[in-house]
Amino acid sequence: MPIRQITIVGTGLIGGSFALAMRKRGFAGRIVGCDRESALKKAKMRGVIDNGSVEPAEAVHGSQLVVLATPVLAIVDLIGRIGPGLPASTLLTDVGSAKALVAERALSVFGKNAGKRFLGGHPMAGKEHSGVDYADADLFQNAVWFLTPLPGQNLHEGIFAEFAGWIDQVGARIAMLPPEDHDHLCAWISHLPQMISTALAAALVEEFGEEAPLLPAGGRALQEMTRISSSPYSMWRDIAISNKQNIEDALFKVEQRLAHIRENLTTRQLAEEFEQAHGLKKSRVKK
Repeated sequence: MPIRQITIVGTGLIGGSFALAMRKRGFAGRIVGCDRESALKKAKMRGVIDNGSVEPAEAVHGSQLVVLATPVLAIVDLIGRIGPGLPASTLLTDVGSAKALVAERALSVFGKNAGKRFLGGHPMAGKEHSGVDYADADLFQNAVWFLTPLPGQNLHEGIFAEFAGWIDQVGARIAMLPPEDHDHLCAWISHLPQMISTALAAALVEEFGEEAPLLPAGGRALQEMTRISSSPYSMWRDIAISNKQNIEDALFKVEQRLAHIRENLTTRQLAEEFEQAHGLKKSRVKK
């Protein structure tokens, strides 16, 4: 059955952007939102959704695709709340930044049918600001959209293939890996940069105060490193909880390297650290 109606639970930046991207690329079906009343009103005014409901069970009625675009712990809760009531032909997916906990919940709710009912996903796209006001139809252009299939899941047939086709249509590039591998990788390439940016910005405020004209004086490097420090805690709280061990491990290893740099500011080992760091740039050039 082709996708004629989509429900997006969480009509903020990612959920709203996905809806706008689908519209821009020719999706002619209905898009239903599920969120707080005030958020649904904004989403409808922006043309993100056709209609909406604050009740998930009502919002998903009649949809062939349900996208959970809330913080991770809410996704885990929603799988249990709405998953059992969905028709077997409906695909439930999510856009959460941590996948192992989500996959575990899907397996516990759907059992042996989980591979036919749920597909974990995570588009590597976003902004430092949240909410539907910042939704962008081109947000996913050239972004990687991770899919974390469950064992034995076939993504080349039926609604799975159609959904993957729409991911391609909105401009993203699909990459597939197991949930545990996703969480290890994203701890390094997404979660760690956020924590470093947050720590740097907090340290600057402590050192110079909130009113100091730091960003213009610091130039582009400081602006880039602190840009995402304004990201909402409400989202990152769930990521920190759901991917705690991987983030802890990454932070510890970077702390060790910072300590090594601090202890060798006047030795040859600082030059060696720079040389090793330059290897990252070389790897990008080769690709």
